[in-house]
Amino acid sequence: MTRILLVEDNEMNRDMLSRRLERKGFEVIIAVDGQEGVDKSKNPLPDLILMDMDLPIIDGMEATRRIKADPETKDIPIIALTAHALADDRTKALQAGCDDYDTKPIEFSRLTEKMDAFLNKG
Repeated sequence: MTRILLVEDNEMNRDMLSRRLERKGFEVIIAVDGQEGVDKSKNPLPDLILMDMDLPIIDGMEATRRIKADPETKDIPIIALTAHALADDRTKALQAGCDDYDTKPIEFSRLTEKMDAFLNKG
């Protein structure tokens, strides 16, 4: 089963997204802040990470930098999730190491297309 790490501090967003992903057959691991996201990226290794950018403890950009700096987790695709839709925000997320970017509110079919592009590369 494909394992997704969802790093999201907003309970309503987290609940909605995790349920929809589980209905599509994904195993979903939840982290509610950036540090927990970094910690849970290691064991068990997820196949893909959905990373909110506005997180407590450490933000999504710093969590992404730490995950990408670790040889064990550097190859895990990370899709940034954010309510900030400016081109500069996308650029910042990609510079931090995110592999793609999606805006909130989440359009689920668009997000799963992006996820599938990474998950079906092998």
